[in-house]
Amino acid sequence: MKSFSASSFASDNAVALEFAAEAVRDNPQALFTNFQWFLYAGKDTVFFTAFSRTRFDKEAVKGMVEQMVALAPQLTHGFEGAVPGHPFSQHLLDAITSVEEIDSFEGYPDKWLTSTQDVFKHPELPLFRMMVANLKEGPDEHGRMSILQVRSAHCLLEGSDAALLTRSQTANHGIQSNKGNKLAWFKRFRGAVSGFLMAGLFAGIGNIVNAPERPLFFRTLALPRQRIRSLATKLGVRQRSLYFALTTFALLSEKDRRVKEKVITAAYTMLDTRRTASDDDFFRVRALQASFPFSSDFVTYARAVDAEMEANENKDLSKFQLTVLAMMGAMRKLSTIVPRLINDRVWRFQGTQTDLVLTLVPPHRSMGAMTEWMIEPIYCGAFHQSTNIVTFCPGREYMTLNFVVEERHLTHIERVEKLIADLEAA
Repeated sequence: MKSFSASSFASDNAVALEFAAEAVRDNPQALFTNFQWFLYAGKDTVFFTAFSRTRFDKEAVKGMVEQMVALAPQLTHGFEGAVPGHPFSQHLLDAITSVEEIDSFEGYPDKWLTSTQDVFKHPELPLFRMMVANLKEGPDEHGRMSILQVRSAHCLLEGSDAALLTRSQTANHGIQSNKGNKLAWFKRFRGAVSGFLMAGLFAGIGNIVNAPERPLFFRTLALPRQRIRSLATKLGVRQRSLYFALTTFALLSEKDRRVKEKVITAAYTMLDTRRTASDDDFFRVRALQASFPFSSDFVTYARAVDAEMEANENKDLSKFQLTVLAMMGAMRKLSTIVPRLINDRVWRFQGTQTDLVLTLVPPHRSMGAMTEWMIEPIYCGAFHQSTNIVTFCPGREYMTLNFVVEERHLTHIERVEKLIADLEAA
């Protein structure tokens, strides 16, 4: 399957857009890649939120949606009645935007964050929402007048898209794989077999085990980036490694909080320019697996995390990616052959296979007409059913840590700042 968008074609694209509209007439997700389908079927979602110096009315919010759709035409895909690459009608703009008045920002943005499952309950509407809350009595002591949030199905947006849109730049995907870099046939065959086996394993065991649903809760934390830069230099590790180490150590130090006793298991994502013909045509991101050797001494642990990530990323990254993408394709085929086989049980089971999912998105630095109103910190995160996730969102001054975790982890989030303070004092 190919991913179509309004600017995937260098010349006049009217014919291509007409073809795309026809292709999704009976199946709105027909043009989704296997990766997109996987996130759509799992009802995975993402959020982006930031405070503003500006007050927004309904027309201003609808105008912002129009700008966003022009920069990210993939937002016109995936719902019943969609016309890929074309602007939304006023009816749709009215339905997916909202404005409210509030008394204060106390508890925000956390109290506003949700799993966004409502975007899947209205198949006739686009798979995202934009909402604004204005302060009734004018700006607060920090000059904040309103807060804006975009909530979307993950199949349409990834972290790099949010970073580009924050800079008022195009987030159109086009074709992301490199058709000129074709992997050897035995690698592709091995990946396909491994992916098929993995899909069957998850589908079979997931249905048998029937893992209970793990309710997830949202919590954010904003840290000055300079503090982490200084600490990373002090410890001799990369900043990304330090963020990952701080978070995993704080949440999972006790043995009963992790899957394995001697290591903390994590799935994490990264952008990689070494694309191949076998890569997904829509998503830029790659998925990796890691096992961080645990030590009760944080400095030792942080250095082990840094070494594990460096070793992991020096390997052939295409191998695991091939397996994951093949698994997604196999699950998509299974869902058409035996629709009841790929269900919530499978998604819940997948969420239990690693201790934590870690995602560092590209820097979010507001600029341009679309986001000149924005005030840091900027918050960006993801929800995957029954999966503990931390998304790290860097701005100019702040890094936000966006937790979507089980309730038992909430009280441990405060350990992150305590760890930082202890390291600074040492």
